[in-house]
Amino acid sequence: MKQIRSFSELGVREALVDVLDTLGLSIPTPIQARTIPIALAGERDVVALAQTGTGKTAAFGVPVVQRTDAGSHRVQALVLCPTRELCLQVTRDLSAFGGAVDGLAVAAVYGGADINRQIGMLQRGAQIVVATPGRLHDLIRRNRIDLSGIGIVVLDEADEMLQMGFQEELNAILSCTPETRKTFLFSATMPPALSRIAAGYLKDPVDITIGRKNAGAENIAHVYCVVQARHRYDALERLVAAHPDMYGIVFCRTRQETKDVADSLMQAGFNADALHGDLSQDQRDWVMRRFRGRHLRLLVATDVAARGLDVDDLSHVINYCLPEEDAGYTHRSGRTGRAGKAGICISIIHMREHFKIARLEKKLGKSFVRGRVPTGREVFRSQALGQLAAAMSVTLDASELRQQMAPILPDIAASLQEIDREEIAMRFLALAMNRFKEYDYRMPDLNVPDRGEPAAGGKYRPFVPKYGQSKERPTREKRGMPKLSRFAINVGKRDGVNPGRLIGRINEASGSREIRIGRIDIGDRASMIEADSRFVRQVIGAFTGLMINGRPVSAEVVSDQPKKAAPHRKFGRRKTATRPRSFSG
Repeated sequence: MKQIRSFSELGVREALVDVLDTLGLSIPTPIQARTIPIALAGERDVVALAQTGTGKTAAFGVPVVQRTDAGSHRVQALVLCPTRELCLQVTRDLSAFGGAVDGLAVAAVYGGADINRQIGMLQRGAQIVVATPGRLHDLIRRNRIDLSGIGIVVLDEADEMLQMGFQEELNAILSCTPETRKTFLFSATMPPALSRIAAGYLKDPVDITIGRKNAGAENIAHVYCVVQARHRYDALERLVAAHPDMYGIVFCRTRQETKDVADSLMQAGFNADALHGDLSQDQRDWVMRRFRGRHLRLLVATDVAARGLDVDDLSHVINYCLPEEDAGYTHRSGRTGRAGKAGICISIIHMREHFKIARLEKKLGKSFVRGRVPTGREVFRSQALGQLAAAMSVTLDASELRQQMAPILPDIAASLQEIDREEIAMRFLALAMNRFKEYDYRMPDLNVPDRGEPAAGGKYRPFVPKYGQSKERPTREKRGMPKLSRFAINVGKRDGVNPGRLIGRINEASGSREIRIGRIDIGDRASMIEADSRFVRQVIGAFTGLMINGRPVSAEVVSDQPKKAAPHRKFGRRKTATRPRSFSG
């Protein structure tokens, strides 16, 4: 394919090209070069697969702006995003692109903000609406938005919308738009459920794939470290401490885990904070301003909270726990290595999660490198050199600094006259390294060797089953874990049900995020879920009176003991959690 050197070669108007140039967008990326001409022609739907950070917003944003009639006050283009963060980011970008068009208005419609204010924006006239599915569906039910004039619908990060359980809302929204619309679907992965939506709502689309389907970015190094489960946080702290210049995101599974990890990192002296669903919009904005301004080194977040974050130059992504779905790994790792820059994705796993790494390697077509959790000695060395590098990077030739230092330089020189260079360096490091003094030679090696691999000190560790020499697994009661009951629910994949949606419903309806969840089996028309037997009434009540796709939902206990055998064929392939857990993220 001919290399495109400017947006004007793609058919973009000169006024818009000038705006893009002022924004630093001069040479189109591959996804932009292939998508923009088709979208501007307006004759075909588009399915575009590309990783985060490849320029997808401009790929659909430029055609949307150019094809919008600013003289009309009807809604002409709709962009659907999975999260409010991505919704706001896309709105900012489209508004910037729209600087080339007088009278163009872009409205952001998302949950967590005043709906009446958003209704007012729509009534004043907005040609382009960027929305999250939940809030837009609410406005449609209230008859507060008219989608009959829509000519373009963009599904941005469509796979994440499905993963978050928005299939029902997507179906309802798309059914309210004209049949003559053009639909552009942008995604990083193409799961089966998304393929079904594409087949149902897109007509003879042009398929555009940058890289391979369902593959991560090419410039990301994938590393995993194996530790015992109880050492997971200690491993995280050492990894963070060993990289003084780390600027990244730590992904956790639940809100409570996010809070606990962030609190522990802050108590250890690291510039970190948490991003989770319990924060108000103002709190989230404050955290994100600090993170984008690099006042925070680390953002500890759940998958839901971090979806749609657009932060440049992240050096690391750390999986404190691997995501439940393999596609989630692609989204997490894609937060680093953006715009062609290198990035590192580190996963902390325990001894029974090797199979997940092998599965990810096969699915992504990439090799994962087994890394090491640094020893205390290595952490101390990294911190010492980091402190020294920070001191050496201070600019000393600034005239203002020299003027301030000049009066006291003789006194400083006199006080240091009897001290040699090595002692000065030692004293400086002792002062700078005071909070890292606990990292010493005596700290144990946290890395778990493979079977037969030599451990620290050259000795070989025999392989011993986790629960002792006996291979018999202790009962849940003996391990101090609650007894689980098994519930049958009369909805499944065809109703847009996924594990996150079931767990979210239980948490929301019961008002408790402490209900332990075990194995979840999702079939085509029915599902099974294991939950703490002490909360049978709350679990059943969570689904009582609920309607999905016009069907009343019901849940009933089918046994007080979780089944050990494979589920009946009608429930489909089993989705198994690695261990019972509380899902609150």
